[in-house]
Amino acid sequence: MEYRRLGRTDLNVSLICLGTMTWGQQNTETDGHAQMDYALDQGVNFFDTAELYSIPPRAETQGSTERIIGSWFKSRGTRDKVILASKVVGRSDNTWFRDDGSKAELSRKQIEEAVNKSLKRLQTDYIDLYQIHWPDRPMPWGSNPTIFRHQDGPSHPIAETVEIMTDLVKAGKIRHFGLSNESAWGTMTFLKHADAKGLARVQSIQNAYNLLNRTYEVALAEVTMHENVSLLAYSPLAQGYLTGKYLDGARPAGARTTLFERGQRYENPTAEAAIRKYIALAKEFGLDPAQMALAFVNSRAFVTSNIIGATSMEQLKTDIASIDVTITPELEKRIDAIHVEHCNPCP
Repeated sequence: MEYRRLGRTDLNVSLICLGTMTWGQQNTETDGHAQMDYALDQGVNFFDTAELYSIPPRAETQGSTERIIGSWFKSRGTRDKVILASKVVGRSDNTWFRDDGSKAELSRKQIEEAVNKSLKRLQTDYIDLYQIHWPDRPMPWGSNPTIFRHQDGPSHPIAETVEIMTDLVKAGKIRHFGLSNESAWGTMTFLKHADAKGLARVQSIQNAYNLLNRTYEVALAEVTMHENVSLLAYSPLAQGYLTGKYLDGARPAGARTTLFERGQRYENPTAEAAIRKYIALAKEFGLDPAQMALAFVNSRAFVTSNIIGATSMEQLKTDIASIDVTITPELEKRIDAIHVEHCNPCP
């Protein structure tokens, strides 16, 4: 396993991060424990979860993934072997996160409630990396972020959020904090306020990054390289679409899109054409398509950790083994040619 430094911290996280969002719906507690056992044995020391999980979001399953991780910590005594990341939800109309039924927002009261409840579910005294799952302000990350339309709406000032996170660090409840589904402007604004007052600095940003969505390279990759804000890449297989299992409308039993019909982002003619070309390219080079897609993410200098998610042990073993796949200069040139022809069909 390869390890890379998380932001400007003293933490070295595994290149492969174990994503956990299926635990509590697609996967049982027993499944989750088995995945953590295997991942840890393979050198994976970085796990990512959220108060929101499992996915899809439901009131009755909210927090289930953190509870599964907590029971594993308790039964295995492994808390000190894992760098643990979790998240607080951003602004949302959902009311099931807070005890008083309030809509979610990043107020001090709500962030403190969220972290305390996460700590209890996780059966730990601290979270290594506490992330803002999505911004408090209105922004189009959930639809098409490449088409900009300014949106007005309520939000808590970023400067205030930096102060809250700093207080959580001082209290020992979190060691560091990060962002998710954030823009270049948002990231730099967090850094500006932190640097101006000597407060806790953003150490990471967790955004989607894969062969069908390389928009991170447009502005945020430069932020990563100059400001040491680590990219934790999620959805490296584009929700499984880059494996080819959904081509021609296929719906494999038990697969995420089959169960939940949440894959519309990856269902358009341009994406399908690109997927076919990437799969053909992988086969031409004698590679598993999933491993080629993951290895591409692994090979980026601005990626600190690649967040994989698996619903079976077979998938988990394949995904972790992507660290042994090399993206040669010739293969990268061919990948880039497909990217230019079908540029970011699924932003």
